[in-house]
Amino acid sequence: MLDITADNFEAEVILGSQTTPVLLDFWAPWCGPCKTLSPLLEKLEAAYGGRFVLAKVNSDEQQELAGAFGIRSIPTCILMIGGRPVDGFMGALPESKLREFLDKHLPGENELQAQAEADEVQGALEAGDIDGALAHMAQAFQADPNNDTLRYDYAKLLISAGDLEQAAGVVAPTLTRIPVPLQFEALRQWLSALEFVTSDPQAQQPVESFDARIAANKRDFDARFAKARVLIAMQEWVAALDELLEIIMRDKKWGDEAPRKTYVAILELLTPPAPKDKGADAAASKTAGGIELAGHAAVQQDEQAAMVSSYRRKLSMALN
Repeated sequence: MLDITADNFEAEVILGSQTTPVLLDFWAPWCGPCKTLSPLLEKLEAAYGGRFVLAKVNSDEQQELAGAFGIRSIPTCILMIGGRPVDGFMGALPESKLREFLDKHLPGENELQAQAEADEVQGALEAGDIDGALAHMAQAFQADPNNDTLRYDYAKLLISAGDLEQAAGVVAPTLTRIPVPLQFEALRQWLSALEFVTSDPQAQQPVESFDARIAANKRDFDARFAKARVLIAMQEWVAALDELLEIIMRDKKWGDEAPRKTYVAILELLTPPAPKDKGADAAASKTAGGIELAGHAAVQQDEQAAMVSSYRRKLSMALN
């Protein structure tokens, strides 16, 4: 339990709720219902084992905060997630209703376990421990199999590790949806390219061998598309995009629009993920003097985002 003032509000509530939901309890010493509600909230904070943080605000002493939230009666509770209010209630609710309110918004134990395992993946990858990263991701996915973000990340990791059969199995349930989510369509296209290079004899040739065919006939779309798929398997993404774009500019409908679908899939695979913790990221990117900093990873991500944006424009121009 935290006591919140104007001085620690930003650190404990705005930034703190980026990682763990914070339940703000506006109360006052003279408030009878507050005395009923307070012990119940403290009991639930302990019972929920870290799934949320209880933060108490004395509305008499912190009138500025109470005014900012438009508090008109107490007790009033407001749930903060990601630095923003998402829900709230007024009055001293019974324990059953409090649990109902919390369970509607808080991550379950399985979700927390999955997130804890997923958080270990990046460290394992940075240490070069691919097997360890796969093990953590498998456990995360097992704990929360309905989480599409985990499914997508797990499949990408399996593909990167060369386990195409298992990756296909992880992706398969999503491909029956109508429509297929774009991120999983992207994985299907990537898997298709990798299967092509392992099964088609022409894909065993050096990538330069396609250039002679293309030089002889710039509309040899079979050669261009095969070359693009080989480049995808090599993760030469920009070169693959350029080859696919040449087909699209010459014949938008060729091959049942396979080049366009593959092009869009690559853009989806290359789009940097949105920051999970925008508030913390913003705080971490500034010095004590407020000067914004940009780390190497952030610069790389910005460059990749710019490249993706550029190729989206190129596709739009080719299709119009």
